[in-house]
Amino acid sequence: MQKTTIKHGYQVAGCLFNLVNHEVLPGLNIKAEHFWDAVAEVLTEFTPRNQQLLATRASLQAQIDVWHSDSANQPFNQERYELFLKEIGYLLEEKADFTISTKNVDDEVARIAGPQLVVPLMNARFALNAANARWGSLYDALYGTDVIGDDNGAQQSKDFNPVRGRRVQAYARRFLDETLPLTSGSHIDAVLYHIINKNFTVTLFSGEQVQLQDSEQFVGYNGATDAPTELLCRHNGLHIEIQIDKDNIVGKTDAAFVKDVVLESALTTIQDCEDSIAAVDAMDKTAVYRNWLGLMKGDLAEIIQKGNKTITRTLNPDRSYLSPNREKISLSGRSLQFIRNVGHLMTTDAIVNKNGDKVPEGIVDGLITSLISLHDLNGNSKFKNSQQGSIYIVKPKMHGPEEVKFSHDLFSAIERHLGLAENTIKMGIMDEERRTSANLKECIRAAQTRVAFINTGFLDRTGDEIHTSMLAGAMAQKEWMKDEPWIKAYELRNVRIGLQAGFQGKAQIGKGMWAIPEQMSAMVNSKIAHPLSGANCAWVPSPTAATLHVMHYHKVNVQAVQNAMQAEFALPGAIDDLTDLLTIPLLKNQAELSAAAIQKELDNNIQGLLGYVVRWVNQGIGCSKVPDIDNVARMEDRATLRISSQHICNWLHHGVISESQVHESLQRMAPIVDQQNSADDGYIAMSSDLENSIAFKAAGELIFQGKEQASGYTEPLLHKRRLEVKAEYLS
Repeated sequence: MQKTTIKHGYQVAGCLFNLVNHEVLPGLNIKAEHFWDAVAEVLTEFTPRNQQLLATRASLQAQIDVWHSDSANQPFNQERYELFLKEIGYLLEEKADFTISTKNVDDEVARIAGPQLVVPLMNARFALNAANARWGSLYDALYGTDVIGDDNGAQQSKDFNPVRGRRVQAYARRFLDETLPLTSGSHIDAVLYHIINKNFTVTLFSGEQVQLQDSEQFVGYNGATDAPTELLCRHNGLHIEIQIDKDNIVGKTDAAFVKDVVLESALTTIQDCEDSIAAVDAMDKTAVYRNWLGLMKGDLAEIIQKGNKTITRTLNPDRSYLSPNREKISLSGRSLQFIRNVGHLMTTDAIVNKNGDKVPEGIVDGLITSLISLHDLNGNSKFKNSQQGSIYIVKPKMHGPEEVKFSHDLFSAIERHLGLAENTIKMGIMDEERRTSANLKECIRAAQTRVAFINTGFLDRTGDEIHTSMLAGAMAQKEWMKDEPWIKAYELRNVRIGLQAGFQGKAQIGKGMWAIPEQMSAMVNSKIAHPLSGANCAWVPSPTAATLHVMHYHKVNVQAVQNAMQAEFALPGAIDDLTDLLTIPLLKNQAELSAAAIQKELDNNIQGLLGYVVRWVNQGIGCSKVPDIDNVARMEDRATLRISSQHICNWLHHGVISESQVHESLQRMAPIVDQQNSADDGYIAMSSDLENSIAFKAAGELIFQGKEQASGYTEPLLHKRRLEVKAEYLS
């Protein structure tokens, strides 16, 4: 690949160099030479620090491994263990209380609670769908999922099923009664929605005309006052749009001609450069950056073929209304976009140093994605992402305050070189590594002028929990992890520490993903726990899930929950949950665990691992709906892979399973996974030639080399094998 040499002997891959020079820089009033000089200076300054941080990780892990292996530390003593973690610098002393000073944070982050999408930026269609998921049809979300039962003639069908439709309409009316209560009666009895004397008015079957109990909930409309086409209301800061059309196939079946209820759904979206994509070389990275450029310039488009139809998908325009006083209102038609850069571990060949060594990928991500974001800040797009002039970068997989400080300093350097005001770049801290959650207060302190987000990541956090304590003993079964003391403390501490650091009204406190996209009824029944916990955002796997989950933020006033929690924290008596957080989730009933139960756990882990790895390595798909051993589709990414591979590795190390068992399960599950993917024309089967299947080899390596992988991360092995496949099949 052609490379261009810049300052200090760094060489930039031609594809990235051309993207920046010919597509990114035009319109930014930054000269190419100036930018590439800045890249060289930042890499020279921060690469050694990056390497030292990784060395510290390895040193701490080695000391922990030795401690667990030392017979002098048996039987295990929790108090002695925590003292040891303090002695080696794994646990740091918490300093005085403080309040974050982050400024210029958009309301979608600071003031309004709602769902957050995470989407692979490498896929332009997914990126657009997520960006456009700010508004979602409640009727579609209900009709197309298991939230509505399919009994007694209410089955889903290609054509509109009026029986199912009536159930959807009834559900939506009950939702309106809860969120937009009337002075009397029910939305179920509505025969006409109109506006009288600037008031939202409903005529009921009885002929009675009623208004909203809270008249200020009515904020806008379209159409005539006596026959509006849209009525816009607001509840808990979130908008609800009632759409009316007597000629619509659904509207015709409704007494008030309501054709849909549209909810403001995914307030924010994380466009992901990390766990949900498979970007292994300069060409891949350039494609990812180009999609971010399209989002920031507002011109990203994707041509989609649906049957005989060709559809060009683009970003949604803003939504326009008239206020009750007939003043023009404009609301964003798109979710507020974050971008998740990669962590500190991986390197990229998009830029190499004078010795030909790859440079830290996270540094390159910070530089390039911030540069691209200037198009939004400078008004070069017909759309506006951040109304407050901020760039939102989520930093994953940071281990402790020193690594957060590194990212803070990196962002400060980027701001200086790009001529941005200090703290223009807002940081999202993924609270997904054990050393970060154990030192969360100090991690937040290290970025207190720019932090805009903390988020629990149960999946990666579990992977790190297993790897950190790999030698302590056999771990509990995966499904039982959620009942362990550490996870309960982890989720509670995240909210408590965030609120005590002044996040309320300034920043997001987030919760993790619902990972079973086909089971929306179960999500609706359970995910209300996230706003009830005091978190003002939580991750969902699809636009449909966002529209369903946002109902929880109407049922729960998160600000009120946070107020109550703040009052509770102010009561006398310190809250000490660190010991619970550091309680290792060891298998308690190994002697009672049957051979069948052990085999089922192994097979389930292997099946999910193979199902994800084969598509990652062979097809470059970084996020998949992978059927599990019971054929239930689950969202899999590198975080779920990290758990599966580390869990098998742990049980193997402690003799719960044998090496021959693992090989046998791998060989038996491979044809099952192949069969599950048989309808995919691009799928490359493993079982026809296991010995030479690169993906099958990668799956085995993730298990048998799991102890040696840095923090148990899967990226190094996946990247290595994906590059082999690209060389073999795609050259």
